Amino acid sequence: MNQAPRQTLTAPIRRIRFAHVALFFMFWTVAVSLRLVWLQVVRHGEFVERAARQQQRTFEVAPRRGMLYDRNLKELAMTVLVDSIYAVPSELGENRASTADLLAKIVHSDPLDGFTTEKQMLARFNASRNFAWVARRVSAETATRVREMNLKGVYFQKEFKRFYPNNDLAAQVLGYVGIDDTGLGGLEREFDDEMHGTPGHVLTAIDAKRHVLGSEESQPMPGENLVLSIDANIQYIAERALDAQMEKMKAAHGTVVVQDPHTGQILALAISPRFNPNDRHHIDASVLQNLAVSDVYEPGSTFKLVTYAAALDGAGVEPTDIVDCQGGAMTMYGRTLHDDKSDHFGRVTVQYALEHSSDVGAAKMALKLGNQKFYDYMRAFGFGDRSGIELPSETRGLLRNPKKWDATSILSLAIGQEIGVTPVQLVTMVSTIANGGVYMPPHILLKSTDLMRGDPKLQAIAFRPTNQLPSPLPDGSRRVIKELTSAKMRMMMASIVTQGTGKLAALNGYSAAGKTGTAQKIDPATRTYSHTKLVASFAGFAPVSNPAISVSVVIDTPTVGTRYGGTTSAPVFAEVAQQVLEYLGVPHDQPLKTTKQQQMVLAEKDISEDSLRDNGANLNQMFADINNLPADDPLRAAANGAAPATLDVEDKSIAAAKPPVSASAKPIPAAETKKGSKLFELPAKMLASLRESKNDSSTEPSVSAPKVNPAVQVRDDGGVVVDSTKRVAVPSFEGSSLRTAVERAGQVGLRVQPVGSGLAKEQAPAPGTMVPMGTEIVVKFAR
Repeated sequence: MNQAPRQTLTAPIRRIRFAHVALFFMFWTVAVSLRLVWLQVVRHGEFVERAARQQQRTFEVAPRRGMLYDRNLKELAMTVLVDSIYAVPSELGENRASTADLLAKIVHSDPLDGFTTEKQMLARFNASRNFAWVARRVSAETATRVREMNLKGVYFQKEFKRFYPNNDLAAQVLGYVGIDDTGLGGLEREFDDEMHGTPGHVLTAIDAKRHVLGSEESQPMPGENLVLSIDANIQYIAERALDAQMEKMKAAHGTVVVQDPHTGQILALAISPRFNPNDRHHIDASVLQNLAVSDVYEPGSTFKLVTYAAALDGAGVEPTDIVDCQGGAMTMYGRTLHDDKSDHFGRVTVQYALEHSSDVGAAKMALKLGNQKFYDYMRAFGFGDRSGIELPSETRGLLRNPKKWDATSILSLAIGQEIGVTPVQLVTMVSTIANGGVYMPPHILLKSTDLMRGDPKLQAIAFRPTNQLPSPLPDGSRRVIKELTSAKMRMMMASIVTQGTGKLAALNGYSAAGKTGTAQKIDPATRTYSHTKLVASFAGFAPVSNPAISVSVVIDTPTVGTRYGGTTSAPVFAEVAQQVLEYLGVPHDQPLKTTKQQQMVLAEKDISEDSLRDNGANLNQMFADINNLPADDPLRAAANGAAPATLDVEDKSIAAAKPPVSASAKPIPAAETKKGSKLFELPAKMLASLRESKNDSSTEPSVSAPKVNPAVQVRDDGGVVVDSTKRVAVPSFEGSSLRTAVERAGQVGLRVQPVGSGLAKEQAPAPGTMVPMGTEIVVKFAR
């Protein structure tokens, strides 16, 4: 049987193999395509960034921070180019640890700078492959030493560094910046956005061997410059006077604010202690606060200016009106308000009550107004609200609404209690009285500009005193009291300096007006007023008829001396105002006094302050006690013409510290009056003040008294016999002023130990008594 021929399967097998191969290639193509999509689309940005990191370097170029100028275009804060050091860790390789060790030995010079320690530097090297800071903004010497090492992978970059050419001048006002040029205080913080500017960038391409192929740069935009109302010279005057008094009084803090009363511009804002913003690693956090705007205190008697101004303006009171001070005490709703224990004023003029800082008189002025009206005047003067000054952290102070007052709050407010104010608010209040009664908001910024010093379009704005208010008035200004009221207040405030508690604020060649104040601080532990911690203040202006400047001085917690506003803060006002007025070229409105005349005036003022402490002492016994001391005793060393520190009448209720006595001095007899009080206490304090003032004597050398040590015998008839080889007759001083008595005594070789003020009424020894030359004659003065 014939079988059919067998068919081959070659063709189908080839088709199957082809299909398998085709499927494989299709799968491979899809896989590759998906991978390419994943790499080139999904992860495109990541690989571009990695390529950029490998092939190019991008640096941010910090902008130049804006300058801070004073009104005369003197640089207060500027920006300079310095070197910063960085490393490329991938180039350091295995030498990272040794490189960090070498660099730290050079750049780590400050123990407080943790950024440049070897440990921190090595941590940065290990955390990055391409860039790590070594040190920022190093000195030229440090940069040179690192360059000389020629380390592989270590490079330099220019950066801006903030520099304050005057070191601590106006430190709290200017503030300081951090490592990244961020403002951290003062104007640097308040205007950080405007002054910081816009950063630029530098893009540099490199090959595989890290050779630079080219670069592309976008320029940074510098920050704005600020021109301040501060005059650097006036600021220096204020700080120098404040620092000296702070050191003398051993106080905790102090503030001096100098203002143009007609524009509200701040010419100086001095705070002590200060810090150096160039050395930010050693800044004490406790001194960073700008106490002039962010700290409040009870103003005490300086606030009586508001009380009296409001009474004159709103209640029809006149300076010549009579106010009954009721013997120094008044009772209202069970509360008794006392004047000083030595002040027992009866019916006196309103001006006299202000001159001698009567609390009862001030309370009666406030009662004439009533709660709401008095509150409205306080708000109009700027208290209880922010002034708007261009400084950070300004407080509005403390002033309650009348609805929250208790029955006797008006008595407290009248004398500066139950209210918290800032030094800037205080000086602005005084400026309101000085300029004719218009509140001018305080300002410290004159303008912001893109122009630099040297550009003819940017001109200095030197301060020139004027007696005109700007027209139109700026925003925030308002009339507080009538112009006639302002004139009356200026007259009354001038008499405070010439006749009242502010005598140490008197100037030479210029009239001055102001008010002293001494406030007791509140003890947080007992929530009552402390009898040892005080705030001494003085606020005033000069000259009186045409005020050029207003000055407030606040010294917190003085611990040496009398510690009162009249003796602690008033002298600072006098020193600052005298120098500033002469610096500004303000014409004198009073005759200039010689140094000797000034010393006599100061001596006269010292006595008037102490007059109310006179207890009718036995003058003969006082004479004997003083002149029987050894010739070299410090209590006898002061000449009559010395310039003493005075006791403030308003503050003399607080006991004065006992004067130090030399180890070589004989014990001072405790002579007793008929009332049993220690007679010699007053002269000892007075002479101690004279001695202290001599140690701080002026340029003219003082003439020492002849060295005598006479034996004194007091006769029954009141005469005094002193044994000595050469004697002179004691002249009669009855009816003479202190100056005349000093001159008359000096003509015959005697000295005067005055007690009281006014005209001479009694003296010891009696006229005609023969005493040795150089003897001190005790003379009692009375009005």
